[in-house]
Amino acid sequence: MGHPDEILVGGCWRRGTGDPFETRSPLTGAPLAELHGASPADVDEAVRAGAAAAADLAWRDLPPHRRARLLSRVADLVAERAEDLARLQTADTGKSINETRALVASAEGTFRYFAAALETLEGSLTPSRGPYVTLSVHEPIGVVGAITPWNSPIASDAQKVAPALAGGNAVVLKPAEWTPLVALALGRIVAAALADLGLPAGLMSVLPGPGPVAGEAIVRHPGVGKVSFTGGTATGRRIGALAAEKIMPVSLELGGKSPTIVFPDADREQALAGVMFGIFSSTGQSCIAGSRLFLHASIYDEFLDELVRRTGKLRIGPGDDPATQVAPMVAHAHRDRVAVMVDAAVAGGARVRCGGRAPDGPEYAAGAYYLPTILDGVPNDAPICQEEIFGPVLVALPFTDEDDLVAQANATVYGLACGIWTRDHRTAWRVARRVEAGTVWVNTYKQFSVSTPFGGMKESGLGREKGRDGILGYMRQKSVYWGTDEVLPWAG
Repeated sequence: MGHPDEILVGGCWRRGTGDPFETRSPLTGAPLAELHGASPADVDEAVRAGAAAAADLAWRDLPPHRRARLLSRVADLVAERAEDLARLQTADTGKSINETRALVASAEGTFRYFAAALETLEGSLTPSRGPYVTLSVHEPIGVVGAITPWNSPIASDAQKVAPALAGGNAVVLKPAEWTPLVALALGRIVAAALADLGLPAGLMSVLPGPGPVAGEAIVRHPGVGKVSFTGGTATGRRIGALAAEKIMPVSLELGGKSPTIVFPDADREQALAGVMFGIFSSTGQSCIAGSRLFLHASIYDEFLDELVRRTGKLRIGPGDDPATQVAPMVAHAHRDRVAVMVDAAVAGGARVRCGGRAPDGPEYAAGAYYLPTILDGVPNDAPICQEEIFGPVLVALPFTDEDDLVAQANATVYGLACGIWTRDHRTAWRVARRVEAGTVWVNTYKQFSVSTPFGGMKESGLGREKGRDGILGYMRQKSVYWGTDEVLPWAG
């Protein structure tokens, strides 16, 4: 089942042969665990074992309904260990226990959904244009590399591991160096499910370690047929360049600077709550955080004043307290980076409406805390409005009409998400179609369904995750022609 200092390499638990690294508590700064990371040699071993497992007839020829049993078994084990997984993730990431419980439930639901989707996935009989039958079928890629972020580990892990296994592949999972513990716990669960069903152990590896070492080795390895990455745009660009050298498909879910838009006719209470949840839940550490608030000029002062008042009342505290609304950030270094960005914005003319610093008090001194922050007084092209902060920082901006709004909303390299608050369904529809974003929420925010595709535009990424067709993203399409003419051209 694995020792705390062991990683999962080709189905075997052992110490990594890479350099040691520590994970630290966001709450206290104290060490949580010390691991030896995966080296390129470990990656090579994992990929080779994965390739052998993917080619094993016990897996390759397994009917879809029996492959679905594996996903269902993983879901059952996640459900059985849900509270332990949630508390482990809270310790590792600093997130509130309410959020980590929801993330574990999401992971369970993801495995269940793809088990059901796999049961109903079909090839297609395409229209014939000659004396032959034509079919389109999908086959496994082989070994898939999954590189996941630190901000929602188990949910992000499940969104890649479940459809990749459903597609008949082996998976090499590389969790973020800051938060590897829950991914290793998921690895133990998948390994147990494989053993329960008598399936090849090499189908799952979990290889924590630095991105430039373990991650790059996965992307470069000739035996990896696809990489699915969630994380920062700079790393995504690097992965895309390496993949291009191999002519390898990638899916990239990257950064965002998402607009949240409040029209004058919006339900004020609903909009206030939604804007706060959209940026300050997860302590702002979310790719789809609604970090740019566009308020119509006619309601700007009144709405912003009330938003500032309510933000000041949010409960800040440790992640294991169910009353906490804003927990510590993932690491002290990340908190300090956010503080530097805010300080630079203030030096450039931004006005701090609330927050803008770490909270006072001895109970906050050791943790990676940062107050929920609202800024205004800067134009949309200011760095604080264009660069992803990945923290609890909101910038408010006015707009005057729809064309002005759409121009400002789209004036960014990102295109991940958008929130719209209005009672007018015509306005909502027009703006939703004009804003360049992969996901648009109307009168809600940060809601997800595993059955609905998710991804970004522009520098927010390539490809889509989730949805019934999410499995096909981890498969190769093949066309088959079956001749029916008894006499072939040039015969005889």
